[in-house]
Amino acid sequence: MKQISLFLGLVSAFVFFSCSNGTYKKEEKYAVKIDTLSFSDGQVDLQFPGRVKPAQDVNIAFRVPGTIQKIFVDEGGYMRKGQLLAELDPTDYKVQLQATEAEYKQVKAEAGRVVALYKDKGTTPNNYDKAVYGLQQIEAKYKNHKDELAYTRLYAPFSGYVHKHLFKEYESVSAGMPILSVISDETPEVEINLPAVEYIKYKEFSSYTCTFDVYPGITFDLKLIHVTPKANANQLYTMRLKLTDLKGKPMPTSGMNTMVTISYRQAHDHIVSVSNGALFQRNGKSMVYVYNPQTGTVAAHGVSVHKLKTNGQAIISATGLKSGDLIVTSGVHTLKDGDPVSPIAKTSETNVGGLL
Repeated sequence: MKQISLFLGLVSAFVFFSCSNGTYKKEEKYAVKIDTLSFSDGQVDLQFPGRVKPAQDVNIAFRVPGTIQKIFVDEGGYMRKGQLLAELDPTDYKVQLQATEAEYKQVKAEAGRVVALYKDKGTTPNNYDKAVYGLQQIEAKYKNHKDELAYTRLYAPFSGYVHKHLFKEYESVSAGMPILSVISDETPEVEINLPAVEYIKYKEFSSYTCTFDVYPGITFDLKLIHVTPKANANQLYTMRLKLTDLKGKPMPTSGMNTMVTISYRQAHDHIVSVSNGALFQRNGKSMVYVYNPQTGTVAAHGVSVHKLKTNGQAIISATGLKSGDLIVTSGVHTLKDGDPVSPIAKTSETNVGGLL
């Protein structure tokens, strides 16, 4: 009897120590969300902040110096192409032109007589050449002075609006000094700046759209106009885009901020779309956990992240991953390779909360 009691005691002690050392502990599983990879078909969206700018925004100036006699348009006023905007005091230019005109008439008459004599062989070729060249010189001078008088009047280069007066009436200005700042009334443009990594592949871009906070729910189509081939001081490349197909939509105005979306087809292989929650870092490299339904465990897999989208998805590429693979989308930072997991069943419209 004592031997049986001693045997049972040894068995109990063995079980106790085995449990306390963890050899009899039930295997723990982590409850995680599982998602199925789906190919993104290579379509990638890039987003950049932008600003609306007028199609043309220029400072206009007189081509000759003088004193401003009259400005015919107000700031903010509308102007039509060819409309007279401002005028310099033309007095000096009129006097100059009158003197040149008189000189021109005299030289022309003298040249006419010399040419007639030369035809009758009544003068030398040298006199003929002097008469012809003299006439050409005075004609050029006469035309130049007529042009300078015309340049005392400044006309609108296009239809649009007068943004600002840069000088006032009766002030003296030099040739080429901006007098008025004007903007066109053409459909405005959108300007964004691209980093070098995106600029080098801009020829692959397929479509452009933009949205405005002030116009919720409306997407505006854009058309590429030009990309500056030289980087600015911030090492960014300026891209200009034209707003198109505005029928039935509000007209954005200059100065508005916008968000531009550029779509293009990514050239990399093995591109898939995953939830942002599936990504984690290990030794400076982006990773995801791939779930093996046969073993019930997970294994880390290296990926390259191409774009984090605003809808909570990320565009990644990784050799070895394919559409249909299962990845962990939550709790990835608490896992390690080989950990057993228990997938959480997805809810449905008929099983809200997973109670059924």
